[in-house]
Amino acid sequence: MDSNVKKVVIIGASSGIGLSLAKQYVDAGFLVGITGRRLELLKSFQQQYLGKVFIKQMDVSQTSQAIIQLQHLISQMGGMDIIIINAGIGFLNKRLNWQKEEKVINTNVSGFCAIASTSLNYFIQQKSGQLVSISSINALRGSDTAPAYAASKAFVSNYVEGLRKKIKKLKLPIDVTDIQPGFVDTDMVRGEHLFWVASSTKAAQQIIQAIKKRKKLVYISKRWRLIAWAMKLMPDWVYNKI
Repeated sequence: MDSNVKKVVIIGASSGIGLSLAKQYVDAGFLVGITGRRLELLKSFQQQYLGKVFIKQMDVSQTSQAIIQLQHLISQMGGMDIIIINAGIGFLNKRLNWQKEEKVINTNVSGFCAIASTSLNYFIQQKSGQLVSISSINALRGSDTAPAYAASKAFVSNYVEGLRKKIKKLKLPIDVTDIQPGFVDTDMVRGEHLFWVASSTKAAQQIIQAIKKRKKLVYISKRWRLIAWAMKLMPDWVYNKI
């Protein structure tokens, strides 16, 4: 295996943004490792790029098993330079059904934390690498219709900020990038009155550029930085009426 070829692992890449990222990285000459719960979709993608794609079925909510599976995937690939943690779920949950909230927390919080901490420890030992989180614009404020989802994304963004601070103190050449997308045309984003909806292809292109530039925080698509600015400044009495 060519040691000069860059290696990227994408957690949650059976569809949507993750799959678009995988396609574009393969086309750019990277060795790509992808994970997801739906093995048949992973195999289908691998068959299109034989020798360039490694797959591992994974449910990040099963944290102990997911950590072992990630370690096996890294070993099979002969290393890892970038990891993109894209696995996540979300529900509209106006009635606060606990089963839905629990699923979101197990995947978006526990699952994310397990993969992120394992990955950063790998990069610290390697003394190089880049960890990328796919958070959400919803991380900025609480949600009355999807409370666990918004809170879980706030956890993700806060957690990676802590990891970035840790790396700064260690003075290692490791980058931590937080991606906060707005609306992207995926299975998870459906409904009326949506605006500035980016295709998964466009979103992946902008994410890859942000990773290449080693950005700390990026909104996808770029115009969503205006919404982020407005959300941060909006007083509670206005936000509560939305």
